[in-house]
Parts: sequence; structure tokens; C-alpha cells
Amino acid sequence: MKARALICDDRQRFSIDDVTLRDPGPDQIAIRTHYSGVSIGTEFALIRNKISWGPYPLCTGYMGAGVVEAVGKDITNFAVGDEVYFRGNDYMELAGGRRVSCVQGAHCSSVVTRPNTSHGAAKMIPGARMDTACSFVMPAVGLFGTDMANPRMGQTTVVYGVGLIGLGVVAACAHRGCVVIAVDINQKQLELAKEMGADHLINGSSQNVPAEVRKIAPEGADVVFESTGLPQCLDPAIELCRPFGSFVWQGNYGEAPVSLHFIPPHGKRLKMFFPCDDGLQACRRAVVKNMAMGALKWEKTITHRIGFQEAPAVFDKINKGTDKSIIGVVIGWND
Repeated sequence: MKARALICDDRQRFSIDDVTLRDPGPDQIAIRTHYSGVSIGTEFALIRNKISWGPYPLCTGYMGAGVVEAVGKDITNFAVGDEVYFRGNDYMELAGGRRVSCVQGAHCSSVVTRPNTSHGAAKMIPGARMDTACSFVMPAVGLFGTDMANPRMGQTTVVYGVGLIGLGVVAACAHRGCVVIAVDINQKQLELAKEMGADHLINGSSQNVPAEVRKIAPEGADVVFESTGLPQCLDPAIELCRPFGSFVWQGNYGEAPVSLHFIPPHGKRLKMFFPCDDGLQACRRAVVKNMAMGALKWEKTITHRIGFQEAPAVFDKINKGTDKSIIGVVIGWND
């Protein structure tokens, strides 16, 4: 079947290209994409080859929402016309038969996927808007890390870096009744953290972060979530933990080895957690349900809503860092 997709080549150039997807097999469904959400962290780590899930050319994107257009003969739990949220495409080719690495290929006008797998599709929760729910992975990642570390009501948590995943952590900790401290160098992201439930904001570009944290929690935070994915932020974030506290490696630090100073976490007897992925369907369903109920106002994190024709230019700006106003992006595929 024919579709159009956002493609990245080995020179990190972006274009909308005609692609071919395989027709749905017995255990697959075809989805007409209405919206796909952008992960500025992981997607651009793939684009820059910080991490690799396959060779160029790439079609990134691992979260979207749309309507089922066809179902395989073995599929009994989905029907044509169902609204769904999904993780990505199973297979894609450019004209001439050149294989595209689907990593995971959600930035495409159509998707063919095995829905009943860990990274397939699920029916949309009634009341959730597709143009917001398409970004479900980011808050689900934050919810999963929060669930692993299990901060309790009244405990103090620091979210070190409040990009989209950090904002998901802020919301999850706020829902638990924690005292939430958001740390970042981007004031716009800090203001979004306040909207998501942060009680205290610390701007690391103008404030002494350890001193400000200890004004709130003299011994340090019960749980610190390092959400930047930057190895150089590990030691400063660990410093903010209290003795016998917990530290969450909430970011993706790439395939290269990372290092940290051993004595501080050793001396504090810290517990460390290493969440990976988005907690699968339990976490995905929880955040989409919270969106539907209005408990998670994720639409506030979406700063740019664009048509697919605009996507190459916006991706180029993100990749080159020329527009610092971009935080959350949703691509519409119905234009």
C-alpha cells in the first residue's frame, strides 16, 4: 500500500517521500494516521546516531493516533473504523525498493502493524482527543519511572530536566501527592512544569540548585529523577538525593559508556532504578485515560501543531537547535 512519510537520510536531511508499506497480513491491521507525536529526545538521538536501531534512511516516530482501515483475517479485537493509538510501522520501502529503517515509523500517513504485540496498537479511550493522545509515550515513560521508584505521598521528589519525559514525571509525582521540585535551565519548560503540578521551580542557569533544594529538603530529596539523558548531569543530580534515598536514570544516555563519581551514591547508600521503554500497555492506557478525564492536561505541553508538509523544516530546526521555543510537537497527516 502507498503512503507518505517523513524520511531522514545519512546527512540528517529531512523530506516527505512516497513510500510503500506491505498490505496487512493475517495478524496485522492498517491504520490511517491522523496525528503523530514527536519525541525530541529519543528521535533525535536516533537521527544523530547517538543510538542506533537501524541504518539510514530512517522513519522515526514511535507514537501516533488514527483510524483502522483494514484488518487481517486473524484479528478479532479490532474493526474497521476503530480509533486507536499505536507505536509504529512494521515495514517500509522507498521508491525503487530501498528499505527504510522504521524506528519506529509512526511519522507516516498510514501504518501497518501487529496490534496484539507489546508495541502494537490499542483502542482509544473514549473522551481522549487524538491530537493530544498521539503523544502518549512521553507521559507513559515518566509514569513508568515513577511507578518503579514508588515515591509516596508527602515525599520530596526532584525532577532534573523537564522536557517532555520530565514533565510526565512531574505529573505522575504530583498525582501521588509528592512535593515536586522541577529543575531546568529553560524557563518556559519550568513554567510548563508548574502547570503539570510542580510545587517549586529552580532555574539552573541563574540559581544554585543544591542550595535551593536544601531550602526545601534540608537532607536532600527522597527521590531524584535525572530526566535530561545527559551523562554530565548524573553527578549533579545524584548530589540532590538524601541518604538512603532513590535515584532514577530516567533519561536515555546512549550506547557509549557513562561514568559517575562512585563515593557520593555509595556513601548515601542510594537505591537506583533504570526504567526502559514506556511501561507497555498498562502505563499507556493510564495516561490516555487521564487525558480523557482531564486529570492529565497534556495538551499544555504541545507548543507546535503542524501539518506534515511543515515537518521537514521543523525537524531541521530541532536538530540544529535554532528554535528554543519548540518543546512538544504534533504532526497532522490529514492535510
